Amino acid sequence: METTCYSSRVDSNESALLFENLTWMTTSEAATYLRKSSNALRTALCRGHITAKKFRRRLYFKRSDLDRLIETSVTIGG
Repeated sequence: METTCYSSRVDSNESALLFENLTWMTTSEAATYLRKSSNALRTALCRGHITAKKFRRRLYFKRSDLDRLIETSVTIGG
């Protein structure tokens, strides 16, 4: 009997391939893409740092908006 061990850690190359073809992301996908928690993403939405569309009670974030958020970020450190 052969057992397979799966790692929960995602390689950076695998993560890049995962998001390459996505235009719209769910909250959990966008949080993973930004390496933040879902709650931090919702907080940024409430503060007006990012926009989202709501479809069938779910929030969807545009990848280009997430990239712009990263590129225009001025906060350093934490």
